[in-house]
Amino acid sequence: MKLNELELSVDYFQFDEKFYQKLESTPLNNPHLISYSKSACDLIGLDYSSCESESFVAFVNGENVLKGSVPYAMAYAGHQFGYFVPQLGDGRAVNLGSINTWHLQTKGSGLTRFSRQGDGRAVLRSSIREYIMSEHMHALGIPTTRALAIIGSTHPIYRAYDDIETGAVVMRMSPSWIRIGTFEYFARGKNAEENLRKLADYVIKQSYPHLENEENKYEKFYCELVEKTAKLLAKWQAYGFMHGVMNTDNMSVAGLTIDYGPFAFMDNFEMDCICNHTDMEGRYSFSNQPEIARWNLEVFAFILGKICSFKKLVGYLKSFISIHQKEYLKLMNKRLGLDINLSSDNNIDLVISLLESLEKAKIDYNCFFYRLSKLENLNDISSITDISIFRESIFEWFKEYKKVIKNQNQDFKKMKDLMKTVNPKFIIKNYMLQEAIEKAKNGDFKLTNDLLFIAQNPYLEHKEYERYSNPTPMEHANIQLSCSS
Repeated sequence: MKLNELELSVDYFQFDEKFYQKLESTPLNNPHLISYSKSACDLIGLDYSSCESESFVAFVNGENVLKGSVPYAMAYAGHQFGYFVPQLGDGRAVNLGSINTWHLQTKGSGLTRFSRQGDGRAVLRSSIREYIMSEHMHALGIPTTRALAIIGSTHPIYRAYDDIETGAVVMRMSPSWIRIGTFEYFARGKNAEENLRKLADYVIKQSYPHLENEENKYEKFYCELVEKTAKLLAKWQAYGFMHGVMNTDNMSVAGLTIDYGPFAFMDNFEMDCICNHTDMEGRYSFSNQPEIARWNLEVFAFILGKICSFKKLVGYLKSFISIHQKEYLKLMNKRLGLDINLSSDNNIDLVISLLESLEKAKIDYNCFFYRLSKLENLNDISSITDISIFRESIFEWFKEYKKVIKNQNQDFKKMKDLMKTVNPKFIIKNYMLQEAIEKAKNGDFKLTNDLLFIAQNPYLEHKEYERYSNPTPMEHANIQLSCSS
């Protein structure tokens, strides 16, 4: 369909007006298209040619409101770094409505009632990062929100700690924008139980429709969310992804990765790596992520327990870690090319010793797995030791690895076939994104679009960017970022 043929629908106004604000976006000055995702276009049936038009830029900029759209911002609360904040919300995002079950939202569209001390804007650098990473996570098989397009502008954005930057807007898409923090907000004030039931029914209809007519549907919804989140975190951990700000207002009740801020994929492996420089205590460190997800779900149990059996909710939550570990080990075995069914303990000792060895060796995490899948044989591992700062632990681990392969009578050539399905050649790192950002500041968007293609096709060769398949340069390894990076 052409852009002017799309019709959106809005179903959020069934709630009291205190839970949202109807408003119009505040357009950026001199907007221009930077990039759009054909893959995301396919999800809503949008013709690619429409994305090259001025009317599409105006659509992303909030000047062209499509049929059926009534723009609004949502209120929510949240536990931020463990402390409850009763009033948060879409401080720089505007919801436009949905099509084909995808809810469209623009990020960086100006002030809302929930902006607090913010300016309602998103800078170019953070927008490029979220745009590309949303699509990359999907290509890796990690549940996530998507990104349809990004526009830039000449609009000046003032940040106290940086030079004047320019504003951008990302058109985001998600099956749901409801967060644990949304439930925390609905649970306060008059008619809390009635409001919670309405919100839970809304979420079930939106993301768990098979439960609509079930008995104990709220408890079953919670149980499914526990399982989805446990498996989501397993994928984060298996690929070395760090979210950076796992507040309850950044946790989806649909089990998705949402709100990309100071995220990072692991460079040199560090179990306690912290990617957010404001996370002084390491609350959201890599190793803590599964437990923080469980903690957030416990907060949710206290809220949802107002309308169903709290005892049953916390009882099921006890399964979170076991579900997570089972999924994590399944993924890690695949990354190592091992058939998990041939091991009575899921090769847990081998996986643990691998992580210890990688940390001692100071080796690039995902490069290790890619090069493992490219080995001709296990007698020559020089392509891996060549990227290790300290090699001894790698040699020792390979001795264990070969013993497991021999004991389980596995064929290394067949193992490589399995590894190649889960060990991509390219993982989008922050230094790559920074290179694209620096060029984009000067009006050159080629690398942004090239990185998008690589992000969406990480298993292809991309010979022009072969260097991006190598370890992250040491000066850029495991750098910390801010929420607006």
